[in-house]
Amino acid sequence: MTASITPRPVRLLAISGSARQGSLNRQLVDLAARKAEAAGAQVTHVDLRELAMPIYDDDWAAAHGRPAGALKLRELFASHDGLLIACPEYNALPTPLLINSFDWLSTVQAQGDLPSGTGATAGKPVGLLAASPGALGGIRALPIVRTYLSTNFAMVVVPEQMGLPLADQQLDASSGEVVLKKPELDHLLDKVVASVMRQAAWRLTTA
Repeated sequence: MTASITPRPVRLLAISGSARQGSLNRQLVDLAARKAEAAGAQVTHVDLRELAMPIYDDDWAAAHGRPAGALKLRELFASHDGLLIACPEYNALPTPLLINSFDWLSTVQAQGDLPSGTGATAGKPVGLLAASPGALGGIRALPIVRTYLSTNFAMVVVPEQMGLPLADQQLDASSGEVVLKKPELDHLLDKVVASVMRQAAWRLTTA
């Protein structure tokens, strides 16, 4: 059997649910993005804070329309094939930054050749990551993110996921690039990235 060939490289978004300087989740998703690029993907990094979306408010939307950041996020999803996302947990929940950004995205209507916000996400694969200096590695929030993205945005959340405990000790930047110290953790991250890449490539060949 001849292997299917994708018409172009897979395009992925890399998003961190944490915006702070030195974020462990930013480091982890950046590492995942490098692995995807090494496998042939084109990766766009998205800083949710730079999209500058206000706290969701129907009255604000009625007065001002959808924020430019929500429209930009819709365009990014429309032009990419999947998502790598790393999100810490705040009190066992996903971060307000992440939820607020996607809540705004869900309200964007189709316009011209562009789909709605949820139309742009539908069917696209996502790999979930989390990092924490604590012992649980953010795993309490990951099931909520999984349900949120699959139910409300019709995204295909791959079974593989990674919660990285003691992340401040497991991520090493001494070589100039962040790496995982333990081979077994690096292998687990490889599996998450590979699963998203496979799903995204399959969608391209069947589109």
